[in-house]
Amino acid sequence: MSSSTRPAWQKRETGLVARMILSFAILGLLYIIFLSVLAYLGLGFVPIAIVASVMILAQWYFSDKIVLWSSGAKLVTRDQFPELHDLVERIVARNNLPKPKIAVIKAHMPNAFATGKGPKSSVVAVTTGLMEILDTLELESVIAHELTHIRNRDVLVLTLASLFSTVAWYLMQFGFYGGLYSGGMGYGGNRSNNSAGAMIIVIAVAMLTWVISFLVIRAISRYREFAADRGSAQMTGKPVKLANALMKISGTMKNIPTKDLRQVEGLNAFFIVPALSGSTIGNLFSTHPPVQKRVEKLMEMEASMG
Repeated sequence: MSSSTRPAWQKRETGLVARMILSFAILGLLYIIFLSVLAYLGLGFVPIAIVASVMILAQWYFSDKIVLWSSGAKLVTRDQFPELHDLVERIVARNNLPKPKIAVIKAHMPNAFATGKGPKSSVVAVTTGLMEILDTLELESVIAHELTHIRNRDVLVLTLASLFSTVAWYLMQFGFYGGLYSGGMGYGGNRSNNSAGAMIIVIAVAMLTWVISFLVIRAISRYREFAADRGSAQMTGKPVKLANALMKISGTMKNIPTKDLRQVEGLNAFFIVPALSGSTIGNLFSTHPPVQKRVEKLMEMEASMG
């Protein structure tokens, strides 16, 4: 089948790349404006830049380690999980991808995620609960979904976008306490008023930056899940198997105690299905598209193969 006659979902993923570039352009512009405002208000551009740079570098270096530590994932050898290693090796061999490290989380919650700063330093993690409820082809489709995240480098993009949001929050704190202890809150009337006004501007700009970053991150996260679903279908040729896996995961998740799900809620953006997808105010604030919508798209892909 020529590239011109293939279904749209089988063609190269350009939509995700375009969205990631646009998102970084928006976030980059926001931060230029934010730092410029802070410098204009006399909060010190150099110390602000140093704080922001140190935070970004630290989180960049430790991001994947933090994700693994937070989830309780442990790297496993072939001797420990031979079938899981065989499954991953079959997928990467068929699709000419580097083999990632493999981690397992001992938890009843069925889920999986990928992390890492690049294809050669990536990790795919699955829970023991996931391996218990899925058959081999369903588990293969989930692994392929995570490998697509790695191939698309959207794990890295999501991590960096999250760093922007975090830095905005801390820069707001830095600006607030910097204004508080710089003498601006002294007894001089004009000086005090000017300082108070400056802090209000700092907080307002920081909050606007954080809110926009928050929304951009979630928009990227939702689209990357659709893209990874398509990638899994391309790698395995069996979209229906991923659809079955998603329904099994979301169905089983309902039986997991809420207190257990809340312990890993902070990793929702990385999971194939969020641990808690409770009542958010519409899909605008969700890290994932609804499972039912993902299943519908996968079944459309399955029908197009027929």
